[in-house]
Amino acid sequence: MMQLFGSGRIYATPLVDATGAAIAVPTPVKFNACQDIASDFTFDIKMLHGQNQMPIAIGRGKQKVTLKAKFGVVSGALYNQAFFGQTLSTGQDGVSEALTPTLIPATPYTITPTPPSSGTWAEDLGVRNAAGVPMTRVASSPAAGQYSVAAGVYTFAAADTGLGVFIDYRYTVTTGKQIVMTNQLMGSTPTVALMVSIPFNGKQLTWRFPQAVAGKMAMATKLDDFTIPEIDFDIFADATGTVGTIGFAE
Repeated sequence: MMQLFGSGRIYATPLVDATGAAIAVPTPVKFNACQDIASDFTFDIKMLHGQNQMPIAIGRGKQKVTLKAKFGVVSGALYNQAFFGQTLSTGQDGVSEALTPTLIPATPYTITPTPPSSGTWAEDLGVRNAAGVPMTRVASSPAAGQYSVAAGVYTFAAADTGLGVFIDYRYTVTTGKQIVMTNQLMGSTPTVALMVSIPFNGKQLTWRFPQAVAGKMAMATKLDDFTIPEIDFDIFADATGTVGTIGFAE
């Protein structure tokens, strides 16, 4: 007999990518800061009735096995190899949100923000005045309350000289990772193998599922708490008919 305690550990090993190609040298990924793991084994139950209330026979129909994992530390490798199965490349988008206002200078009435981490300005995300009211973007020659932007240079009206503004924008950096999510054909299914271990008091329970598909990924942010993403897997049998194994310490 044994007891179980804690969230356990879970690893995903990618087997097939989103295009259906087998991965020759897969790289396993661990779900760090795992919060909880939930597995469900369910069957359709079929009952044969005669004239009486209780069934005279019961049989199992279709089976479904699911596994859900919640975790507190995310990475591009984990998301791509456990869920998307697409291309993980170097570089990333960033968003600069102004927390303090910048004063509009006199001639030429322009402000050129400096992106963090030696980044490159990429896209305007709006300008607000010191009161938080959005200013209106125009193509050129802005009037009071308006601005124009080209190649990361923001131009304002002479009438707004000295006005404090908040400038938000998207920028790119050459560090970090990003997944380019492309529109795949229906039926394209990244496949992984899952390994779960729940250790306690020198013993452990293990689950191994040789074939699984991630059908759902959810991530909800909170105002005053950590974000805990979740990935849901559906399990299916491999070529040998094995659905999975459950190992017990005794």
